[in-house]
Amino acid sequence: MKEDLPKVFANKIEKKIDNSQDIFYQNDLIDRKDSRSINKKIADIFNSVNFIYKRNVKIISNGRTFEKTIVGRKNNFLLTMDNEAINIDEITDIEEI
Repeated sequence: MKEDLPKVFANKIEKKIDNSQDIFYQNDLIDRKDSRSINKKIADIFNSVNFIYKRNVKIISNGRTFEKTIVGRKNNFLLTMDNEAINIDEITDIEEI
């Protein structure tokens, strides 16, 4: 009861097949800087729904980075829980923690 299967015709491939692709992906979102001004960032922090009395922030100022808890703003200064007044003109970047 052994049956032979029919033979299959296959063409010879005589050309070079190059169907592999090199794909490169770069995520620009990681390196993208926040284009908002410092005053706009500070206003967004204080106007946030999550801001009730105080907010922990990371401040970059004059080449140094530090974390503070800000509670308010008066004139051109940010007021902290440590009774410090940080000049907004000296701040190069600020972000919520």
